[in-house]
Amino acid sequence: MRKILTLVMLAMIATGVQAEEKKDSAKKNKPVFTVIKENPITTIKDQNRSGTCWDYSTLSFFEAEILKATGKKYTLCEAFVANKTYMERAIQVVRYHGDCQFAQGGSAEDVLQTLKTYGICPIDAMPFPGSLYGDSLNNFNEFFSVLEPYVAAVAKSNAKKLSSAWKTGMQGILDAYLGKCPEKFTYEGKEYTPKSFMASLGINLDDYVSITSYTHHPFYTAFAVEVQDNWRFPLSYNVPMDEMMQIIDNAVKNGYTVAWGGDVSEPGFTRQGLAYAIDDKKTQSLQGSDMAKWLKMTAAKKRDVIDSLGCTVPEIVPTQQMRQERFDNWELTDDHGMHIFGVAKDQNGKEYYMVQNSWGETGDYKGIWYMTKAFIAANTMDFLINKNAIPKDIRKKLGI
Repeated sequence: MRKILTLVMLAMIATGVQAEEKKDSAKKNKPVFTVIKENPITTIKDQNRSGTCWDYSTLSFFEAEILKATGKKYTLCEAFVANKTYMERAIQVVRYHGDCQFAQGGSAEDVLQTLKTYGICPIDAMPFPGSLYGDSLNNFNEFFSVLEPYVAAVAKSNAKKLSSAWKTGMQGILDAYLGKCPEKFTYEGKEYTPKSFMASLGINLDDYVSITSYTHHPFYTAFAVEVQDNWRFPLSYNVPMDEMMQIIDNAVKNGYTVAWGGDVSEPGFTRQGLAYAIDDKKTQSLQGSDMAKWLKMTAAKKRDVIDSLGCTVPEIVPTQQMRQERFDNWELTDDHGMHIFGVAKDQNGKEYYMVQNSWGETGDYKGIWYMTKAFIAANTMDFLINKNAIPKDIRKKLGI
């Protein structure tokens, strides 16, 4: 019995030592950032339980553009954009008789087109997110459990001729959960319509273009990136990966920000506010395990390993071929929109983009993510940018 107790105590001590070693390792490897360039942005957003990252991140981008152009800070209304966008998307789904997707997600183009077509209002001109159904922030669970079947019922109807009444019903659902879009409102003592307010914000909406990088279309041409949430089929300018990264770097260096869309489902994207393009082979080797063991690890276990390695975690070197292969085999997906606004480096000299998220003040950096340049190069689907932020030689190649 005494022997068993002794063994148990030794095991507990060993476990404690390992835990301390892991904690010390994680602390030792936690990146310490030095800001190289940080452009002004507005407040951290919180999309909460809604699939509206495209809305929040792109409006944050436009708020930064307005701030750069005028020095004025605005908080623009995500609910206005969502209300207009979901109606337009439903109309398309009905026109296609349901043979396309209706979903919460979207793209930066949805925000740009809303601003161009309908204008915008400040956040206070509509009900606060979630307030219409007793929540403190967005919660689209009930909303879309009502909205999706409604759109499907109309789109798949056996009617030989549709009436226009379905649009009235659709608008009623949108207004009930998001609030009615105002026709007029007062801001800082002056009356506006959404269009006149947009016109007062000091930016030119024709200045914005989308950039991507794939080889299944010729470089220096434009094409509609083939993802479901790109339902408006806007064109993105196609450039080599190296030039795609030059555009982001040039933008940040010259005081511009970037409305980024890409893949955050990779193990290297952590909830603590970091993102690395993990090299699986080198990472498992550092852990003294073979690849078979590494591949069998749960996502949570892999995250523990990545967290313990911190800024020393090995990264891949992204290539154009790698991007194309991952896009074609569905590994590279379009699942999140974020807002790039700066560059920082860690204690080892590695550079990261400073990125505004829309999950509230979460993570170690209160809503800001530090994403390595390798991660962005590997996982970018496309991004919206002011064309004046693009290097002149690349603009010339694109004819813009």
